[in-house]
Amino acid sequence: MDRRSFLAAGAALGMMGPVRISRGGWSPAAAMPWPAQEIYAAASGSRIITAGGLVSRQGEPLHIERRVAVLETATGQWSEGPMLPQPRHHPMMVADAAGRMLAIGGYRRGEAGEWVNSLETWVLEDSAWVSLDPLPRPQAEAVGALLAGRLHLVTGRSPLTDANGRWQDQGDVDTHLALDPVTGRWEALRPAPMARNSAAGAVLDGALWIMGGRTVQGGGTGRLDRYDPVADRWDTLAPIPVSASGQQVGGGLAVGALAGKLVAFGGEWFAQGGGGVFPETWIYDPAADAWTRGPDMITPRHGLAAAVVGDRLYAIAGGEVVSGGRAGATVEVFQVQEP
Repeated sequence: MDRRSFLAAGAALGMMGPVRISRGGWSPAAAMPWPAQEIYAAASGSRIITAGGLVSRQGEPLHIERRVAVLETATGQWSEGPMLPQPRHHPMMVADAAGRMLAIGGYRRGEAGEWVNSLETWVLEDSAWVSLDPLPRPQAEAVGALLAGRLHLVTGRSPLTDANGRWQDQGDVDTHLALDPVTGRWEALRPAPMARNSAAGAVLDGALWIMGGRTVQGGGTGRLDRYDPVADRWDTLAPIPVSASGQQVGGGLAVGALAGKLVAFGGEWFAQGGGGVFPETWIYDPAADAWTRGPDMITPRHGLAAAVVGDRLYAIAGGEVVSGGRAGATVEVFQVQEP
């Protein structure tokens, strides 16, 4: 069963020791003003911004969101920002070196279906979204990050042929692009070692780390790859452990860099006739090239957004059951408490 079928069905509906660096764990925070899943988020100063997403309800067309939610972490208050120019689900959110917020690609509704993989790149200027250089090729469900002054977009899914409108029209890619701040153009860089979609990424120690994800045909992967922008080199390191459920943590997870570690959490797995959402939090120590299990999420989710401000990692909204059956607005915060 493919993911689009799971979305329709959903609407009808590694054990390791505890991590030693944290006794803080997860705590609840103010919920996002509306539910959404298949979203990303980015931080600029004390603000976190997320946009778009989807909600699937039985008997109704897929609701694709256009609203922009802004969390002021200093007060814990949510507000609504300028709407995206068009509704999008899976729009990549990244803050550039100047602190401007960009929304990149994602899927829109079109005559061919609800999964039209899009090229647009928008930047939030004052109170309006302005168009920038479009992607050279549609690339959604990717990893986006600011690294060494440039915005990187890595892996994801692109149309296999001229057909572009259904989930099945897309295939996994190893594409690695960077938006040059001088020319304003997207440039191709060394491809990722593995083509996959719905991975998560973060910048730590001057490198871009990409973990998890899945392939259309092969399911979830715990793979961890690190990109060194100086050497223009990819290295493959210790993978995320298998979940207590016996399933490999893979697609739809989120991650943040916190206290010199990578904190990965959430995601979903599929099985014939069912599946589930991962509750585990996994913490990676680059010095040891090893993962340990941290405190489980209070509300396991997939397709959720993540952003770090100060010493806090925010897990925002996301799907609370496998696929698209129950998008939520839950927000939880992870903190590391030094012993």
